Amino acid sequence: MEVNEKIDVYSFGVVALKVIVGKHPRDLLSYLSTASLPAADPILLKDALDQRLLPPRWHTANQVVFTVVLAVACLHPVPHSRPTMMQVSERISTLLPPLSKPLRRISVKELLDPQTWIS
Repeated sequence: MEVNEKIDVYSFGVVALKVIVGKHPRDLLSYLSTASLPAADPILLKDALDQRLLPPRWHTANQVVFTVVLAVACLHPVPHSRPTMMQVSERISTLLPPLSKPLRRISVKELLDPQTWIS
């Protein structure tokens, strides 16, 4: 295995998801690998979040959604398609567009297509 920046980005994605879901995200990662299949049952993002915490409110929900999207991009199966850590850093520091629907209605599958949940 070649050690390079894309492995660091992958590790960042795993750690970010681990913080958000409260455990190793293996189930979420398995789901994401099959989410593009038509038979994939939708999982709501709110159900994937750490249930020990209170559900995030509007502004925090926006940040949670964008963090998950960024983490998922870092876990792209093709290393060359992953963002660089510089791109991750820039994305984290930008203003986030508002969500077009409440967090409780956003599915994990929709996170793969931002046009379905941002205004």
